[in-house]
Amino acid sequence: MHSHTLLETDTLHDTTAHHASRSVAVIGGSAAGFFTANLLAKRGLPVRVIERIESLEPAERTLIVTHRMRSLLGRTADGCILNEIRRFELFTDGRAATVPLKHPDLIIERRKLIQGLAAEAGQSGAKIELGTRFHSVHPNGRGLVVEIERCAGGGREELHADVVVGGDGAASRVARSTGWAPLKTVPLMQAIVPLPKDMSPDTVRVWFVPQDTPYFYWLIPESSTRGALGVIGESGPETKRSLELFLQKRKLDALDFQGARIPVYSRWVPVQRRLGNGSVYLVGDAAAQVKVSTVGGIVTGLRGALGVAEAILTGGPSRELRSLRRELNFHLLLRRSMHHFQQSDYSHLVDLLNASARQSLSEHDRDEAWKILWRVCVQQPKLVLLGLRGLLMNRPSRRAAE
Repeated sequence: MHSHTLLETDTLHDTTAHHASRSVAVIGGSAAGFFTANLLAKRGLPVRVIERIESLEPAERTLIVTHRMRSLLGRTADGCILNEIRRFELFTDGRAATVPLKHPDLIIERRKLIQGLAAEAGQSGAKIELGTRFHSVHPNGRGLVVEIERCAGGGREELHADVVVGGDGAASRVARSTGWAPLKTVPLMQAIVPLPKDMSPDTVRVWFVPQDTPYFYWLIPESSTRGALGVIGESGPETKRSLELFLQKRKLDALDFQGARIPVYSRWVPVQRRLGNGSVYLVGDAAAQVKVSTVGGIVTGLRGALGVAEAILTGGPSRELRSLRRELNFHLLLRRSMHHFQQSDYSHLVDLLNASARQSLSEHDRDEAWKILWRVCVQQPKLVLLGLRGLLMNRPSRRAAE
């Protein structure tokens, strides 16, 4: 389903005429920010996107997303897809399991995705202002005053908006300036490497090594010759060292490195705040709209953008945001159940992935966590006990964190 079709459904009720005079400032040229701008501009709202970089060349990063990105973006998705993945290979302590995918995952290039979304937003009528830094937002009698600064020495200016959307990432200045609490982030590091000769380009490899990271290592092929080997950690220096040692162990030479700080979802972040007579919203990483089980945020950020656009256009609650909240909370449950797994737990997990459980995993993507959890546990009840054990192991650290 194309984004055009999504806009024509009951998801976004036909109230555009009532809201057509409301001006919107989107702060941050992220994927979620540009998608929000496109959805609103397509419905006739005046939209300005404020982005600090002077040319639209954001940092490159190889990412893996579910096939749902295609149904959200339609043709816009095609320009950023590098490869399709049809199976996962899971490794731990000498054990292995292969999970085929009924619907292929997509390997995408983040820069190309953002550029494609920006082009579509511009074609829909959004005004994109590069080289412009957000400084602050405050209310006035009519709505909101957004203070911006031209990076090329043009000085500070003020623009009026009825709605401000913060799509400016995990360290969102919009969120900080309007009272949202800071988000916890974790480091993600990747090395671009030659693809091993024994590895098919339609296969992703995942290694569970809990002494290095509570998350995992991955190798995602971006072509038949190259892939991105990465890891998520909890501190930058330790994560960098773990990646370097893992590269040595796998006998892989890094051709390039990529990195980012990724927000950690710990509870639902309310996406709207009233500020005088105006409203401020957060989308994407700024609202921690990230699947914390895998720390993936492209599809969930796009869904957050769809939900925020729905709320702005209808002036009411968003069904898409309610659905997204449920999904993110299921991923949080999965992460809490696995975050303190030891090597023996992962070995047990791989051993329990019998044919029926792997079939259930293959039929649903990671954006349907509750379906995966239900069907796999029905097929392999011992996984319920393993997950409950993980939750009990995690409980003391959660109390300390609170």
